[in-house]
Amino acid sequence: MKLTKLVPVYLLATLVMMSCGSSNEEKEEAEEDGASVSATESVAALKKMADKAEEMQDKGPVETVDFRKLKELLPADADGLNRKEATGEKNGMAGFNISTAKGEYGNEDGSQSIEINIVDAGGTGALMGLAAWSMIEVDKETDNGYEKTTKFGDYKAYEKYSNADRNGEIAVLIDDRFIVTAKGNGVEMNKIKATLEDVDLSKLAALK
Repeated sequence: MKLTKLVPVYLLATLVMMSCGSSNEEKEEAEEDGASVSATESVAALKKMADKAEEMQDKGPVETVDFRKLKELLPADADGLNRKEATGEKNGMAGFNISTAKGEYGNEDGSQSIEINIVDAGGTGALMGLAAWSMIEVDKETDNGYEKTTKFGDYKAYEKYSNADRNGEIAVLIDDRFIVTAKGNGVEMNKIKATLEDVDLSKLAALK
């Protein structure tokens, strides 16, 4: 059996175990954060991800974009927060290649920070683990925050935010290949989204 068949199944099994095999205390914490995934959702995701993995295997992996080109798409600042560092790398094993670029932003005292990650999964099964949320529909809200799948422009997206900690993230899946994620600490969600808007997603899509 090919590795490309095994990897998605392993990831999906992990997803199911997260929803069904955690302790009561862990489940209560997850529900308070609005982050729990039901067994039904996990099973539905299993089928969708298996179908998607098979489709990707039929197409075969492609050469990922040079991470230096991904770095060029990182914003110069994060809605007013200075960029502290920009890094990139390419990793591969057993036919799986992933190119990534990361930008780290923050204020002087460290009370606010935002991180942008741009990933090219090359159309391989690795994408299933990086964007499992794209296979399910989520819409949850508590007094503490919310979690939902949504749209960011023309693309499927995932949002999660904690009001108490002022921590959140938004991730976008582009053409079943690229994932762009913006994570923020000590900031409002609109600041995280504003930073993501500064990434030229159309230009990223055209790199494939």
